[in-house]
Amino acid sequence: MTRWAMAVDLRRCIGCQTCTASCKHTNATPPNTQWRQVLDLEVGEYPNVRRSFVPVGCMHCSDPPCVPVCPTTATRKRADGMVTMDYDLCIGCGYCAVACPYQARHINHRKRFAYGAAPTATEAARFDPQRMSVANKCTFCVDRIDAGLARGLKPGVDPEATPACVNSCITKTYAFGDLDDPHSNVSELLAENHWFRMHEELGTNPNLYYIWDAK
Repeated sequence: MTRWAMAVDLRRCIGCQTCTASCKHTNATPPNTQWRQVLDLEVGEYPNVRRSFVPVGCMHCSDPPCVPVCPTTATRKRADGMVTMDYDLCIGCGYCAVACPYQARHINHRKRFAYGAAPTATEAARFDPQRMSVANKCTFCVDRIDAGLARGLKPGVDPEATPACVNSCITKTYAFGDLDDPHSNVSELLAENHWFRMHEELGTNPNLYYIWDAK
C-alpha cells in the first residue's frame, strides 16, 4: 500500500511564508482563503523567550472527522491516505468545517479579489466557479501527485509530482513521501528524529508530522 504523508522540520522553518505564497499561487485561492498557513508563536518564559513558526493546513487524517459528517459524501478519504473534495457533490453545509479540529476548511460565498470588486487579469483567468459556496482545503496537491504518478514520477522526489509548498521551501523544512515505504524521505526522517502530531489525543491520526529534535 501507499500512504502519503508530510513531515515539517520545525528546527528549519524561519517563517518566511514562501510556502503560503506558493500554495496561493498554485491553487488560486481568494484573498481571505489560505490552505497553507504558518503560525507565528512566542514560546518560553521571560527572559528565555523565542519565536517559533508552525506550518499548518489540512492534516489528511487517517481517521478524518470531516468524512462521516458529510451528508453527500463530497469529502472522502482515498486508499493512499489523502482526504479529497468533490465540489460537484458538496452543498456547502459547513458540517466538515465544524467537525475539523484543525480549522483547515474554508467556504467562500462571494467573490473576493485582491484589489477590490474587479479581478486582475490573472484572477479572472484562474477563477474557478466550482469552488464557490462549497468547502475547500489543502489537497496535498493531489492533481500534481496523480499526474506525476501517471508519468512514472516519484512524489517527494520529482518536483512535478510533489506538493507546491514542499518544492518552494527555501530551508527544506518540508518533506513528502510514502510512509509505508521505509526508505522514503519521510519515513527516514521520522525514524531519525523526535516528532509529534497536532491533537493526537483526538484520535484523528494525522498524516502531517512535526519534527522538533534529533533522537
